[in-house]
Order: sequence, then C-alpha cells, then structure tokens
Amino acid sequence: MNLNNFTTEPISKLFFRYLVPSICGTMVTSIYVLADTIIIGKGIGTDAMAALNIALPVYNLFFGTGLLFGVGGSVMMSICRGHGEHSKGNAYFSLSFLLNVLACIIYMIICNTFTKEIALFLGATDVTLPYVMDYLPYITWSLPVFAFSSFLQTFIRNDGAPKLAMTAVVSGGIFNVIFDYILVYPCQMGMAGAAIATVCGSILTVLILLIHFFGKHNHLHFCFSEIRSSFGSDIFKSGFASFLIDLSSGIVIFFFNQQLLRYQGDLGVSVYGIISNTAIVVTCLSNGICQAAQPIISTNFGAGFQERIDHVRKLGLRTALFICAIPTLLGLTVPNLFTYIFLNPDSQVLALAPAAVRLYFIGFLITGVNMFLIGYFQSTIRPVYALTLCLMRGCVLSIIFVKILPIFLGLNGIWISVPLAELFTLLTGILLLKKSMAKKTT
Repeated sequence: MNLNNFTTEPISKLFFRYLVPSICGTMVTSIYVLADTIIIGKGIGTDAMAALNIALPVYNLFFGTGLLFGVGGSVMMSICRGHGEHSKGNAYFSLSFLLNVLACIIYMIICNTFTKEIALFLGATDVTLPYVMDYLPYITWSLPVFAFSSFLQTFIRNDGAPKLAMTAVVSGGIFNVIFDYILVYPCQMGMAGAAIATVCGSILTVLILLIHFFGKHNHLHFCFSEIRSSFGSDIFKSGFASFLIDLSSGIVIFFFNQQLLRYQGDLGVSVYGIISNTAIVVTCLSNGICQAAQPIISTNFGAGFQERIDHVRKLGLRTALFICAIPTLLGLTVPNLFTYIFLNPDSQVLALAPAAVRLYFIGFLITGVNMFLIGYFQSTIRPVYALTLCLMRGCVLSIIFVKILPIFLGLNGIWISVPLAELFTLLTGILLLKKSMAKKTT
C-alpha cells in the first residue's frame, strides 16, 4: 500500500479497509488464551481453569510490553512519515526494537528464577498450584515470542500491510486451536500441552510476520545512527497507555481473584474465568478498532489534516459502540451461553454464574468507547489524557471498587466494580475530549 493513501484516500474506505484485518488480527490473538481456557475447562476441569486464570496476568505483561514499544514506536513513526521524515521514523522503529529485546531479557531472568514465587503471589492455592506450575514455565521461557508477536503486528500494520498482520495471527490462532486439542485430549498432556500449543501458535505468527521484511513493500529499516536521546521518552509516552491497557487486565484479574478467594473460594475464581476470558474478546475487538484508526490518525496528525482526524474519530466511536453492544446484549439475555462455552458446569456454577455475567457485561457497552478515546489521545500525542483514562478504568477505580463494594454488596459488589469504573472513565473521557476540541478552536 502507498503510504500517501493515509492522507488522500476517503476516510470511510480507508478505515474499513483496515478495520477487518485489525479486528481479525486482535481477535485471533485472544484465541491463544480462549482455546486454552475452553479446552482446559472442559478437558481438565474447573480447578485447572481457575489455575489458568491465575496465570493470565503474566501473559498480559508479556503481550502488553510488545504493545508498549510497538504502539509507542509506530505512533511516532507514523507522525514522522506525515512530516515526510522517513529516516527519523525508522530510527523510532530501531529504538523500539532494542527496547523490546532488553525488556524480554530482564523478564526472562526474573520470571524463570522465581516462577513458583510468582505463582503463589498471583494467588495459587494448594489446589491450583500444581496446575499453574504445569503451565506457567512454558510461557515464561517463551516470553519473547509473545512480546514480539504484538510488537511486529503493530509496526507491520502501520507500514501498510494489515492483511499480512491478519494472516499471521489467524494462521497462528488456527494452529493453536488444533494443536491444543491434540495435546490435551489424544496426547493427555494436560496443562503442559495447552501451554506448548499456545507457544507454537505464537511462533508461527512471528515467522509469518517476518516475511514482511523481505518483501518489496517493506519500508521498515534499522536506522540506529538517527536515534536521539529524546526518542526513548517519546516512545514510552506514546505507548504506555497501550501497555497499561493490557497490564491492567492482569492487575484487575489479580485483585478480583484475591477478593473472590476471600468471598467464594476457588469456585468464584472459576466463574470469574468465564467473565475474564470473555472480557479478553471484548478488549481485542476494541483494540482492533483502535489499531485500524491509529495509523490513519497519526499520519494525518503529522500532516496537519484535522478534518480527516475528526472524521476517523466519529467513525471509530460509532463502530466501537455498535460492536461492543453485541456481547452486552448476549450477556444480559443468555448469560449461561458463556458458562457452557467454557465449562461443563455443575449446579454450583450454574447458581453463581448468571448474575455475575449480567452485572459484569453491562460494562462492555462502554469498554470500546473508552478504549477508542485512549487510542485517539495516544495517536494525537496527548499521553497524559490517555494515561489518565487508562489508570481510571484499568487500575485505580476498578481496584477501589472491588475492595470496597463487596463490604456492602457482597459478591455482587465484585461483579459491578468494572462497569462502574468504565462509567466514571467514560464521563472523564468526554470531558477531556471536549477540552482537547476547545483548544483546537482557540
């Protein structure tokens, strides 16, 4: 694709050309976790599914780190390209690559030295610890694959190759599902089999993504001589919100698991596994919308075409609201649909899950809008606004509510915490958007 199309092609045509590959790419990324969840829940049992939910924050950390440097670097690269500074854009790509490698080295040293301690910290009990330890080491030893999967997807999509990014993650996801089934069922490898399948699927994704660098349409080149000391802070400022989105999912899972263990025990964690894995799907859908809009917004921001930016923003917000309304309505009307997808539920699960799903899924209606606003502020170099919304929805409000509300509302207080956090974040996001629009008119 000609990179000049970002500033000349009709916005609706351009946005929807990127939307389908972006959503497919981010959705299939969620399959890596969902396939494990469904096959573990049905093939191994409720305790094993609770163990997987305990291990998920580690996966969020690795994948989120790739987004930190991938989104942060690609936003700056696209803005440089909008200015016509292609060498400077490649310098941002080069530094982002080096930072991602450094983070992977640090993570590998820590995670593989203290694997059991990390499992216990995340909430593993005597019942779930053996399952966690069968799964987690495979993930920690393979962490560079996850970090570079998300990193390369972002840059390649910004380099005008959204279909290749989609092909890579779809291929890896399909391989993961098939291999997951084979290793867990016929081979009877349990949690270890599920982890190995996830790793192999991610390896395939990365290998396909690397094809881009050998094609004639590749514009990504290492340019270390142009790197400046300020580039690192630019990358962190632009990408930290994306990192926090992914990391905050792990943080919320951690605090929810702690509270559920206190109020309901391992059964509550298993039910939350149904919800948190569906939340991954909604987050991936929302991320797909953001990633479709990001290169268009960033390049036009660099070129100074405000009218085109406004068009993308309106189109993205409407799309996010429409798409996220679907899981919300399904959760409200047929909550047990999700229970049967992930588990072979007994009477205890069926008694607990419907109310939990209905309350929690209300927040999904707002999730896509909040995440699009975060992506919009990132793409237009308003990192403080983006970080404010990220902290509110992903850390501060969710944690405060999940700690306080159960005192007064019991279990329902846990389930309603995230929807309330999303609502307060939305109100703040609207105020920040109005503030940013007012600055442009003065």
